[in-house]
Amino acid sequence: MLDPELEGFLKVWNAGWSVLPADATPRERRVLFEYIAADMALPRPSGVRTSARFVPCEGRLVTVRVDRFEDDGAQPCLIYMHGGAWMQGSPMTHADITMRIAAANRQTVISVDYALSPEWPFPQAVNECRDVAKWVRANAAALDVDTSRIAIGGDSAGANLAAAACLALRGTADLPMAQLLIYPCVHFEMSFPAYRENADAPLLQTKGMPGVNAMYVPKETDRKNPLAAPLHAESHAGLPPAFVAVAQYDPLRDDGYAYADQLRAAGVAVEVDDGKGLIHGYLRAMEYCRASRDSLGRMCAWLAKRYAG
Repeated sequence: MLDPELEGFLKVWNAGWSVLPADATPRERRVLFEYIAADMALPRPSGVRTSARFVPCEGRLVTVRVDRFEDDGAQPCLIYMHGGAWMQGSPMTHADITMRIAAANRQTVISVDYALSPEWPFPQAVNECRDVAKWVRANAAALDVDTSRIAIGGDSAGANLAAAACLALRGTADLPMAQLLIYPCVHFEMSFPAYRENADAPLLQTKGMPGVNAMYVPKETDRKNPLAAPLHAESHAGLPPAFVAVAQYDPLRDDGYAYADQLRAAGVAVEVDDGKGLIHGYLRAMEYCRASRDSLGRMCAWLAKRYAG
């Protein structure tokens, strides 16, 4: 049974998107998403201040949003990638999440405004997330970040990028010490049962996936590249411990379970949050749904435990 507290959220969310033309372009979707997110924004948590930095990456100067708790001294850090099917969203649309993680753990969260498709197809976004992770470590002193406590994470497409960045950085000093993967997409075959069971679920439906997947990875030969589809990595050994959050009524539910299984089989410590009664994107419903807030609390507690060693 769908969590009844999601009803109020879905009413507001669906009303916001109802004005979008059927033939809307990615740019038009991005603009509307910013307005919807701003309209639904939660109050800023006490003690969190926000700034911007600019990171030179491959072919672009990438903006990052820095949400930092006001404590002095070197803090743990989470590098965060927002969701949005690789073609919409921004650090601003996901600020409710990043600011609350910063507040809960008295830490820094660096949210990446990575390149969006179709203008910037794979592998541009992955390369930028990898480069930002390197930049954070190289500039840790200026950022007042503890190099031994740098994690990476994201939701949906952002979780895909976080997992891919870990694969890209495996075996290097820049590999994050933990990965937070929230309702991740980790392959493009759409073959797991959840794609059929939850085809018409709220917020995310399978009918739109082939189009956005093709915008992000237009070359079919790239769709089994592990940096695009992390499930296809030959090995997942040597990757950091992971928290994998799924949602019961999400077409991507089984992606998360499958990736957790592969990580465990490779000897990686994994904690899975089942998201009973929840839907894709449920962290957006924190104002309405206690289960959403509780799930974020478990994510923060897991991060805090990893930071503590």
